[in-house]
Amino acid sequence: MMIPVDEISKLFPDFEPTLVKDMAATCSLRNFQDGDILMKTGNFIRYTMVIISGLVKVLREDDEGNEYFMYYIEPGQACALSMTCANKQNMSEITARAVGDVELISVPLEKMDVWMMQYKSWYQFVLGTYRKRFEEMLTTLDHVAFRNMDERLAFYLKENSRKLKTKIIPFTHAEIAGELNSSREVISRLMKKMADRGMIKMNRNEIEIVNLDNF
Repeated sequence: MMIPVDEISKLFPDFEPTLVKDMAATCSLRNFQDGDILMKTGNFIRYTMVIISGLVKVLREDDEGNEYFMYYIEPGQACALSMTCANKQNMSEITARAVGDVELISVPLEKMDVWMMQYKSWYQFVLGTYRKRFEEMLTTLDHVAFRNMDERLAFYLKENSRKLKTKIIPFTHAEIAGELNSSREVISRLMKKMADRGMIKMNRNEIEIVNLDNF
């Protein structure tokens, strides 16, 4: 599906008009539903994705197939790891999954290097994407390596609440445990402690954040 020029300009006002026209002419518009896999670990990257609407959850998969949460990609952002893989035409090292309905711009691989040299705004966009993801990954690493599991859990809940723009986190204890590389029993025990302290409320297949400011 072709992309309207005005839609690209609205999302990226700093892009040069010629870049916007080039994107409209060479890129395609793709739509995904909640839970759809946009990229899969071990598959070759076919395109670089730039998000128009919705959220994309990026996960890292270990050798046993377990998936661990890394970060979200929001509207107006791109996946730095997909850019890196696309640039080298390697296999994907991440799995990207739609959270809710997602609309994105599919950028052909061959355009990556061309636009980096041709358009200053695209060059800055790519560098900015790398910088932001690096900072987010450092934050995630800090919580994984240097924080206790209760602090990691609180960070995870707050981050999901911020990105999803809701106090209701629609994940089960098993899903959270998987993404935090923990066990369901540990997560359930910590959740109960948080609930007893009035920090959260536990409902069926979802968690409601009341107050996690102390973490």
